[in-house]
Amino acid sequence: MRTNQRGDALGETNTIEVYSDILVVLGVAGIIVPALRRWGVSPILSYLGAGAALGPLGLGSQIGNFPFLYWFTVVNPNSVAELGELGVVFLLFLIGLELSIKRLVTLRRLVFGLGGLQVVVSGAALTGVGVTAGLAPTPAAILGFSLALSSTAIVLELLAGQGRLTSGVGRLSFAVLLAQDLAVIPVIVFISIAGDGGGESVLASIGIALAKAGVAIGAIVLFGRFLLRPMFQLVATSLSTELFIAAALFVIIGAGLLAHAAGLSMALGAFVIALMLAETAYGKAIEVAIEPFKGLLLGVFFFTVGMKIDFREFLREPVALIGVVLGLIALKTLIFAGLAAAFRAPWRVAVETALLLGPAGEFAFVSIGMAVALHLLPAPAASLVLAAAAVTMALTPLLAMAARRLPKKPAAPAPVDSSLMFQAAAGDRRAIVVGHGRVGKVVTSLLAEHGVKFVSIDHDAVSVARDRRAGRLVYFGDASDPKVLEAIGLSQAIGVIVTISSRKTIDVIVERVRAVRPDVLIVSRARDEEHARRLYALGATDAVPETIEASLQLSEAALVGLGVSAGLTIASIHQKRDDFRRILQLAAKQAGREETHAVKASAAGPG
Repeated sequence: MRTNQRGDALGETNTIEVYSDILVVLGVAGIIVPALRRWGVSPILSYLGAGAALGPLGLGSQIGNFPFLYWFTVVNPNSVAELGELGVVFLLFLIGLELSIKRLVTLRRLVFGLGGLQVVVSGAALTGVGVTAGLAPTPAAILGFSLALSSTAIVLELLAGQGRLTSGVGRLSFAVLLAQDLAVIPVIVFISIAGDGGGESVLASIGIALAKAGVAIGAIVLFGRFLLRPMFQLVATSLSTELFIAAALFVIIGAGLLAHAAGLSMALGAFVIALMLAETAYGKAIEVAIEPFKGLLLGVFFFTVGMKIDFREFLREPVALIGVVLGLIALKTLIFAGLAAAFRAPWRVAVETALLLGPAGEFAFVSIGMAVALHLLPAPAASLVLAAAAVTMALTPLLAMAARRLPKKPAAPAPVDSSLMFQAAAGDRRAIVVGHGRVGKVVTSLLAEHGVKFVSIDHDAVSVARDRRAGRLVYFGDASDPKVLEAIGLSQAIGVIVTISSRKTIDVIVERVRAVRPDVLIVSRARDEEHARRLYALGATDAVPETIEASLQLSEAALVGLGVSAGLTIASIHQKRDDFRRILQLAAKQAGREETHAVKASAAGPG
């Protein structure tokens, strides 16, 4: 035992053991994960791999042969498991701060419709597989519905790291995971009833559990509605960062414990209180204060998941383990992709979300462990399934990478209303504004204000139709197409203003416009200085880099705010803009001369 190695006669053994285990995890977070990240390894994979290698089922199992491993492994998972659970709590809390109750209501169809169906259909299908494999209906149902749930922590952290929580995949994943969190209640109730031998009424047990959950959620909502705002207002007046963080931790953990006491997950309680906080003025400040805790503790959670991967199962039953892993992911993926398609999700979003939700989740370790303790599951079968569940969770980042590489299905071109097309009349001299997004709308409004005739075109038929219904005069067309340029009157245009953001498309438009009209004014938006130099080389009259314009506007506001006269400030800003323009134009000309010289030298050949 570890205690014999590290303890002393004064009973400090347990304390040393706990801190030593935590020190191992901190070493992974502070040394191993950053080192692997430099080699392009995902932090989640790093934590999972380190947990598998340094946990009690990895190198920790060899301590008897190599005692020095005591100081480099975690032998008692309980030392860090509670910290890991807090990571999931903080993750759901921060996600709740990004949402609002109104936005959550809009997801109700996906939560209770698609999410509910996913749990029921996947659980039933996996139960059928278990019965076919020779299990009795009750153990098969426990395994089936436990494995039907996915990993909230891993999936949402992956999407959050990619900045895709608000994307189609992010919304779909979050809605289903929220439904799965709610499904924990009936699964736990079912296992408890089965363990009691069915002596208690199923409906009564479920009713009591739902009532307790309702009371807990109601208490959290009432606290959030009436006490959160004055509480944080009082703490904020103290001007103490430490007290503010303490208050935030009190609210998060308190709401989590209240939910846990009602049979819900702590993460769900933290999520509900976060929805309340999102409506206050303190949400962003709390988000900044909690973010470092979430990152570290969530890493601890992934480490604890890795500790549950038993490599010995590969040696005992490798074929069975691989079969369970592949079968679980394949079955859940196919079921969810079909359900998502029935809910009219785009095929690529449906498949990518299905691959993310295909692996098992952390709840399987709770429910299956509970079933084994109640003698509802044989230990060998539970050990195999839990090892497979841990492996599928470890595969989630790889599945996410594969999902993002899915080929995009080409969208069929939508029929365009002929009234959205523009045909220039003879002798009608106008400026052409390419793009009618945020930048294009500002440009066209100023042209109209100063009486300059123009025609505005955009390649998005849906936004064109919407803008026309709002009273804006814009037409449909792809300005990179020479035929469209001809139709909108390039031959007689007084200028072309390019306001779109796609670097590649901007280059094509400028090049083709200049080829047809060597004399026309071309003013184009540029992404940065390098892009502006390229546009000057392609023939743009003026290129406006976003980075430079932002810095000039920032400088102008700062100078005026600091007391410099408005006239002097504007003059200096104009001078600085001219200096930038001249430098970029000279750089473009120099690059053009060097390219010409290189071509001539190449044509002349050696000697």
